[in-house]
Amino acid sequence: MEGSNGTFVTEFFLMAFHVFPRFTILLFVVCLVIYITCITGNMIIFLLIQFDVTLHSPMYYFISVFAILEILFVSIIVPKLLDILIAGGNRISFAACFLQLYCAAATGIVECYLLTVMVFDRHLAITNPLRYLVLMSQWRAQLAIFPWVVGLVSAIIPTIFTVTLQFCGPNQIDHFFCDLAPLQNLACSDSYISNLVTSITATFAVLLPFIAIIGFYINIIITVSKIKSAEGKYKAFSTCSSHLIVAGLFFSTGIIVYVGPNGSDYDKFFALIYKVFIPLLNPFIYTLRNTDVKMAFFRTFMGFKVKNIKA
Repeated sequence: MEGSNGTFVTEFFLMAFHVFPRFTILLFVVCLVIYITCITGNMIIFLLIQFDVTLHSPMYYFISVFAILEILFVSIIVPKLLDILIAGGNRISFAACFLQLYCAAATGIVECYLLTVMVFDRHLAITNPLRYLVLMSQWRAQLAIFPWVVGLVSAIIPTIFTVTLQFCGPNQIDHFFCDLAPLQNLACSDSYISNLVTSITATFAVLLPFIAIIGFYINIIITVSKIKSAEGKYKAFSTCSSHLIVAGLFFSTGIIVYVGPNGSDYDKFFALIYKVFIPLLNPFIYTLRNTDVKMAFFRTFMGFKVKNIKA
């Protein structure tokens, strides 16, 4: 760790939830169960959509992409957290730390923009139903790729500005994964520019899609309010309800963690909800509230035909 100009950090120590040693085993069990359930649930959703022809529509196509994203999203964070909790594997190399930082930031941005694409899909289906299938057959692939391009490119910028800071002193990260604010707080050099770039990127990555989603939903509400029949209104809103719950949970915690003031003592607890608990809920939200998915599940895994299941 000694260099010609001083001492330089070659590894970090993730402190995770060290202030709660009595709850380490309990937290490990909870996180392990959540991780297994999240992976299994999202994989089931992906397989159902791939193999059941009744789910071969643009809406479910985006849900299948979202399911794979959720698997990646939790797999970047949770395995290392489990290692810390059960084996005390707090050490992480400098390179591995910044790789985790980049991957976590990239998948987070991808999720923000994919949720925006998903509400755009519902917006188009409700406001322009006659041209919906024609337009989506042309744009579906491009719309699915767009969030990945934005996320993978955007995450590079704050990562570069953070990795080029000088880390020559403390190397204990008060978090359960390598995140931007905790790392910037450890830097020996001035991190003002890095903090500024992170704030701008967070605004672009979180607030911009959040505002777009609100705009789409306002237009959806206006369009649905013009439908005369109560059944028609319910059918239109029901196609958006699952997405609205997922987006609401994801953005509310994401804004608190990344757009609010940095360095809060509660950041890692909000991040635990944002990174671990919310991805667990998504498979249940998209299955328990969706009649088509429930019917596909029974057809595929239970081996019998189901004529009707009440939502």
